[in-house]
Amino acid sequence: MNIQWYPGHMTKAKRAMQEDIKLIDLIIELVDARAPLSSRNPDIDVLGKGKARMILLNKADLAAEGANAAWSNFFKEKGFQVMKIDARSKATLKQINTVIQEACKEKIERDRRRGILNRPVRAMVVGIPNVGKSTFINSFAGKAAAKTGNKPGVTKGNQWIRLNKQVELLDTPGILWPKFEDQEVGLKLAFLGSINEDILNKEELAGELVTFISNLHPGLLSEHYKIQEEGKKQYEVLEAIAESRACLTKGGGFDLARASKLLLDDFRSGKLGRITLEMPPVTVTGE
Repeated sequence: MNIQWYPGHMTKAKRAMQEDIKLIDLIIELVDARAPLSSRNPDIDVLGKGKARMILLNKADLAAEGANAAWSNFFKEKGFQVMKIDARSKATLKQINTVIQEACKEKIERDRRRGILNRPVRAMVVGIPNVGKSTFINSFAGKAAAKTGNKPGVTKGNQWIRLNKQVELLDTPGILWPKFEDQEVGLKLAFLGSINEDILNKEELAGELVTFISNLHPGLLSEHYKIQEEGKKQYEVLEAIAESRACLTKGGGFDLARASKLLLDDFRSGKLGRITLEMPPVTVTGE
């Protein structure tokens, strides 16, 4: 699959971010814990140079726990404050205020020396589409402060949200970079639902997911769908899933469109188990 997607409003949003970055102290970046590197926008490192940084591994409950720990260590070694969260659960968000204060302790101390007391930390919330930014803000704020949706691009413009005396948040639209130099990155984002599905062939995407999961966790699809997976091609596995789950056309044929949607939904919702699509790159000692 060749995946390219860069709606016009994202170019505008990037320009707005370049202006707004001057107003903030901290960048809170949400990534999908199942593909933390693929779901990061490399532009944000350039835009946020010199700002305090925080990475939230969202949907950590859907990713393998050992992989979550490995990614936490990876980002901490690069100087980020890191938290594993489920943006839908308020219980996992209680510690965030403390981590925000820790991330900005140099700024808070600098203000104190200059006689500036109790100015709230201004944080920008960033992330690629559909990574859970709006859900995080709503849970953190305790009210529906930002629009949410289960499709990319719901947030179209920036908005300030005062959470409490300590923190103000700037919500921003999700941003993808103009092209994927590595098509596997685009594929992983499509698996996760971060790319507008109107431009994707779902059957082709589901076939690629079959191959990916079969290589990553052999036998998982066989066990979950009670099918024979080994030795079959992508579309033969999809046909087996269609037969197993009664995804049939009126004429009795296999409804691969329904079977493909079922597989993608089962993966994205965690019904296939906690699956991480990538691990931190291994660095050679001495580099």
